Amino acid sequence: QVQLVESGGGLVQAGGSLRLSCAASGRTFSRYAMAWFRQAPGKEREFVAAISWTGSSTYYAASVKGRFTISRDNAKNAVYLQMSSLRPEDTAVYYCAAVPYRGARMSIREDEYDYWGQGTQVTVSS
Repeated sequence: QVQLVESGGGLVQAGGSLRLSCAASGRTFSRYAMAWFRQAPGKEREFVAAISWTGSSTYYAASVKGRFTISRDNAKNAVYLQMSSLRPEDTAVYYCAAVPYRGARMSIREDEYDYWGQGTQVTVSS
């Protein structure tokens, strides 16, 4: 069982940066692949970035590649999303999610993730 709590959201101007954090409970956090998803008003939830359980592999949505960086610290039971060059279209509720995939395995499909946080709001003003 893993419980996830996101933080770090807020209001930022276009071009600015934010760092989201996801704190996880549970002793087996390091055995989970992690991901960030987001949901904008009136839109479906979409994949943003994923990281393997060791952190050696990452994958990004095309819309954020080169601007966002996902990372994790298994000693602190945390995963992060560093967001730079933010755009108004990045405005959304951001969720972290976990799935017990080993090795380099990850997923961009939200239906594969077993655990979800409550989300944190990111608003980018133009």
